[in-house]
Parts: sequence; C-alpha cells; structure tokens
Amino acid sequence: MVALPDYILMSAEEYLVWEPTQEQRYEYWDGEVVAMSGGTRNHNRISLNFSKLLDDALAERSCEVYIVDIKVEVEPGQKYFYPDVVVTCDERDDDPQLVKSPCLIIEVLSPSTEAADRGKKFAKYRQSPSLQEYVLVQVAQPGVEVFRRNEQGKWVLSEYNLDEILRLESVDVEIAIAHLYRQVQFETEVTEIDMIDSQYQSA
Repeated sequence: MVALPDYILMSAEEYLVWEPTQEQRYEYWDGEVVAMSGGTRNHNRISLNFSKLLDDALAERSCEVYIVDIKVEVEPGQKYFYPDVVVTCDERDDDPQLVKSPCLIIEVLSPSTEAADRGKKFAKYRQSPSLQEYVLVQVAQPGVEVFRRNEQGKWVLSEYNLDEILRLESVDVEIAIAHLYRQVQFETEVTEIDMIDSQYQSA
C-alpha cells in the first residue's frame, strides 16, 4: 500500500466521494484534505461516555447523537470537520454522510488538537446558525468548558468541575461530570510533598 501524505488537495466534490473509501479519516479545509490523528484510551472512553449518556437521555426525542465517524458540514463546499460527538435535532438532517444542522458539538481535547479545537475550529463552528453549545472536555484532569450562544447571539463560557452537574440547554439534558469520566485513569502528578514522604520512608 502506498502511504498517503498528511494532506492533499482536491475539490469538495472529490473529497466527499473519496474520503468514505479511506481507512483513515480526513477533514476538509478549503481544498486541503487533512489526516486526523489517533486518540488515546482516555480520549476514546470520554467520547463513548458522553455519547452514551446523551443517547440514553434523548432516546424518546427526535434527536440523533453521532460519534467519531460522522462529518459536520461547517461551510458547504469549503469545510468538513469530524467532531468527537455531535447532536442534531433537525428532522431535515438526513444526509447519510453529513450533519448539516448541529445543535451541540463536543470535542475531547488532546495535546495535538487543543489549539485548533479552541481556535480556528470553534471560530468556524460559531458561524453555524443551528449550533447552540460547544463543549470542550479535558482529558489529563477533570474539567469541562461549555460555550453557549445567548439570546443576543454572543457566546458565553461556563466551566464545570468533577463534582458538578452539567446542564446542556441545547438538548435540555443534565449530566453529572463524574459520569463523563467513568473508567478514566487520570495522570498522577508527583508533588514536592510526595517526594519528601518517599525519601523519608526509604531512609
């Protein structure tokens, strides 16, 4: 098999035909096809937890929850992104490949994607008239940031810790932050006190 470069150029029409046939996922940025990087076990677990909690909560409603393999059409013919979790409640959103009218997008942060998720991706997602909430989930340590579009069309930030309840207004769902981190092993930090205790015990 011939290895593909990290990015190649093609039209949006070519991308939408070519990309579903690939083993790896690729996003589309104004003619540039960009390979998606792989995630960690914690990243995968948080994405699964979030999607399952949402799917269970929305089971009796006309909303659909998608994870990992469904693209969002951010700008027709120009930008197509893969969020970690996306929710649409628009009955017209029936394209088999794409979500065109997301109301909620969730990105689980990683060192390689955090800058883009916070910066240029969010800047483009904000242009979607249907999007009401954009959620960023930390992986190394528990923490969730939610950007909500208010009545004036401004985006307002709310932050949540491990012992709090997250209310997603876009879909009228409440989720315990602790449930998002079920089975997630956080990185342990060695503090100065830990080092002193360890030296004392070995003396």
